[in-house]
Amino acid sequence: MKTTPEHDTRIAKMTFASVYPHYVNKVEKKGRTKKELHQVIEWLTGFDDNKLKELIEQKVTFEAFFAHATLNTNTHLIKGVICGYRIEEIETPLTKQVRYLDKLVDELARGRKMEKILRQE
Repeated sequence: MKTTPEHDTRIAKMTFASVYPHYVNKVEKKGRTKKELHQVIEWLTGFDDNKLKELIEQKVTFEAFFAHATLNTNTHLIKGVICGYRIEEIETPLTKQVRYLDKLVDELARGRKMEKILRQE
């Protein structure tokens, strides 16, 4: 499934800080913790709590957020549909990376076991 250039640009320019509170709210509402959310984000990006806090304070865009990230080598195992898009079919690398994060947060909120979310086999 192709995303439009406008969609990709909107995602790239969105700040991580603007979306982060929604991630926290989503997982906490379902009985998961901020600590678990940070564990998922760190698995995907390599960012520890301090780096994450720094990026939020700097109000970096998703483009800058993922430019600084060291993606986990198992991200290719993240599959499925999120926000109406099949992750495996997204062609724009940045949009795919943001959807990886969305998918992991969604799995956390749905109560999936952490070892499954973190693709530990």
